[in-house]
Amino acid sequence: MWKSLKLRINSIDSFISMILGLAVVLVIGMLVFNYVNSRKQTASQKTAVEKQEETTASLPTNHVTLAGETLWSISEKYYKTGYNWPDIQKANALVNPDYIEVDQALIIPDVTPIMPQGQTSSAMTHLGNVQYTAKVGDTLWDIAGTQYGDNYRWTAIAETNNLANPDLIHAGNVLTLP
Repeated sequence: MWKSLKLRINSIDSFISMILGLAVVLVIGMLVFNYVNSRKQTASQKTAVEKQEETTASLPTNHVTLAGETLWSISEKYYKTGYNWPDIQKANALVNPDYIEVDQALIIPDVTPIMPQGQTSSAMTHLGNVQYTAKVGDTLWDIAGTQYGDNYRWTAIAETNNLANPDLIHAGNVLTLP
């Protein structure tokens, strides 16, 4: 038995297989190590970004860009809306807003935040049931947009009026707006 085992180990095929097996184990070990190490770095980078976001600054202020930031994300950080990114672009005379570098110093101007359509003041909400007479070409989507500032409230209008087919309203229909 020892002689046959010794012959199998001494053959060139066994030796090559053993070397290749060790190489595969080493490569897999390195991949696992790098994966675990990169996860730790990502977590520490996130905490650094969160700490920087916690600091509130009065505007105008300066901002040093981090990896992965865009003008949109920077605008969201300072104005709570991304729609002010053109103001940051203009204040810094950026030719290409898609190209900002890490550690680039940007001026964050003091401007009024631009809210997207649908996020309007509470003055647009109705306090009670209001009657609305549909006109030619009206849709529930359009009515909700003009009356509430939020087109997605069309479903509430359809439910309040018990509409069997919300896509079908006629000019002259009187709708109750909740």
